[in-house]
Amino acid sequence: QVQLQESGPGLVNSSQTLSLTCTVSGTSITTHFYYWSWFRRPPGKELEWMGAITFNGDTYYNPSLKSRTSISRDTAKNQFTLQLSSVTPDDTNVYYCASKLRPAWNEYEYDYDYWGQGTQVTVSS
Repeated sequence: QVQLQESGPGLVNSSQTLSLTCTVSGTSITTHFYYWSWFRRPPGKELEWMGAITFNGDTYYNPSLKSRTSISRDTAKNQFTLQLSSVTPDDTNVYYCASKLRPAWNEYEYDYDYWGQGTQVTVSS
């Protein structure tokens, strides 16, 4: 069973960089055909895909967030990390990491197999 756990600061000041880490257990993040994503859910809105890193380290980003988003990984720690720069109070959200095992990457498929519990991040003005 794959398990994911988000961690990071619950409060970030405006204009700073938000950094969240997803720690994975149950499989290696380098296991073939696993894809590791970050999502967020704005209050009252649908889930928003932010970006992903693949089992071989390729990255994909939501075009609307690409200029501010960076996803990286630490294979030794079996973790992947989200960095969102120049945050504003509009970036206040619950952030989730998720994974899926598929034969190919499809950024439009949101039916992920495993999800973290989510972590609330508040951006102060």
